[in-house]
Amino acid sequence: MKKELKKLAVLVSGNGTTLEYIINAIEQKELDSTINIVISNNLDAYAITRAKKHNINTYILKDTNDENELYSVLKNANIDLVVLAGYLKLIPKKVINNFVIINTHPALLPKYGGKGMYGMNVHEAVYKNRENITGATIHFVNEEYDKGSIISQTKVLINENDTPESICKNVQKSEKIEIVKVLKKFSEGLIDIG
Repeated sequence: MKKELKKLAVLVSGNGTTLEYIINAIEQKELDSTINIVISNNLDAYAITRAKKHNINTYILKDTNDENELYSVLKNANIDLVVLAGYLKLIPKKVINNFVIINTHPALLPKYGGKGMYGMNVHEAVYKNRENITGATIHFVNEEYDKGSIISQTKVLINENDTPESICKNVQKSEKIEIVKVLKKFSEGLIDIG
């Protein structure tokens, strides 16, 4: 089934640079979507400050283990699509069963995925294993970390002078471009949501 999914909820745990990139794409009319709400499990997430600067509704989860709390917040926000942008908690089954959810992951899944594999943990593992290529994956979310069907991937070459920090920077740049491309396809009804 394909339909236009334009009203977004973005879930965040940290700094929110990907959120900011999505907001900018919307404000610059590159992306025909709206962010109805930004939700975090972390009271101190700078992503919440970013959202408030753009007058976007925000919500801090009181109990990330309470599937009814997240479900109710999403239901009341009138959204079409949930975007995990650096959200570090497993999504409850009730939420997975009722919403279309995608995640952006800083590696070429299925490599370097799973619990604990996020941010610099990923880039340090890629560097340690002397990979020649890495990248970012946008995928649907299911009940296991980073195991949902892959929507798209973008590759980033690693050269001998790269460090985990430079790998991170290059992947983040590529990842942000890719998430906006994917969100554009969702907004135009070009992705099959099953």
